[in-house]
Amino acid sequence: MICPGAKKKQTGIAGAIAPAIESGQAELHIIEQLRRADGQQIWLDTNKIPLRDANGNIFGILLVTEDITERQLAQEQLKQQKQNLEQALVELQRTQMQLVQSEKMSALGNLVAGVAHEINNPIGFLGGNIQPALDYIKDVFGLIDLYQQEYSTPSAVIQDEIEAIDLDYIREDLPKLVGSMREGVKRIQDISTSLRTFSRADSDRPVACNIHDGIDSTILILKHRLKATETRPEIQVIKEYSQLPLIECFAGQLNQVFMNILANAIDALDESNIGRSFEEIKTKPNCITISTKISDNKQQVIISIKDNGKGIAESVQQKVFDHLFTTKAVGQGTGLGLAIAKSIVVEKHGGAIAVESAINKGTTFVISLPK
Repeated sequence: MICPGAKKKQTGIAGAIAPAIESGQAELHIIEQLRRADGQQIWLDTNKIPLRDANGNIFGILLVTEDITERQLAQEQLKQQKQNLEQALVELQRTQMQLVQSEKMSALGNLVAGVAHEINNPIGFLGGNIQPALDYIKDVFGLIDLYQQEYSTPSAVIQDEIEAIDLDYIREDLPKLVGSMREGVKRIQDISTSLRTFSRADSDRPVACNIHDGIDSTILILKHRLKATETRPEIQVIKEYSQLPLIECFAGQLNQVFMNILANAIDALDESNIGRSFEEIKTKPNCITISTKISDNKQQVIISIKDNGKGIAESVQQKVFDHLFTTKAVGQGTGLGLAIAKSIVVEKHGGAIAVESAINKGTTFVISLPK
């Protein structure tokens, strides 16, 4: 359609082409949504091209309009399908994390609970027999004392044997030895209790738990990774615990969060040790600091887990909680640990988790849980 020139105040077609006449510039692919007389919505793609005479003066507008309703509807449908697929992908990833989380906790929980159960039987036997053993030792020494009173002059053979076995030293040291065994048994009982604390099955609702017990049990599970090796001294764990109330939570799942973050901290410290000698590391020892406190508004419990490793680049910090993101070599990391941790803290407990880090200044994970 060719339309003649129009004045500025005109309406209708003339008004629609007036801007093109005034500017002298073509207006291409103007997408407009209109409603026809029958009420149907349509989309039009319009081009407005000024027409000029031999002197360059505009004498009209070439108005080309195409009905693109079908194309627009197809694009809207594709857009909706894309949104549906993206939502489905998010749901699939969430389901995957939940399955991995459930499987990991089930496998680890069964293993740890089984070990704790197997430990309990022999430890119960030992613990129950130490006191009778001490009583028997006391009775035997009493009998020896009585024998020495009644027969104050032993034969040369007996006297030589007393000196050979150093009876006085045995009399002094044997109770101490059995006492040390009792302490060892108590330590193993504490370990067994910590294993059960870590692996306890979650109910279908949160229960009141001591956060510090969960952290301590997790540290115990990772104790073998904290010990000194041929290449580095022991990783120090500093606890800065505040007085906390019992927290309504899914304790087993929170223990998995602590496990993932502490394991990552140990990995980061081991990575920071590459190229450093044992003595260099000893001068500036590897350290993980765990602190807890009540927030200023008294509504949340704040748990901070900090390492003094190399730190994380800002670009990486933005991705650490992303699904399947990992900085570890192939076969060493799944990229699910921190994603699962975030899901547990945020979705399961209504809390928040964040990372704070700077290169060569270490990394801190901060967990906030509602009281």
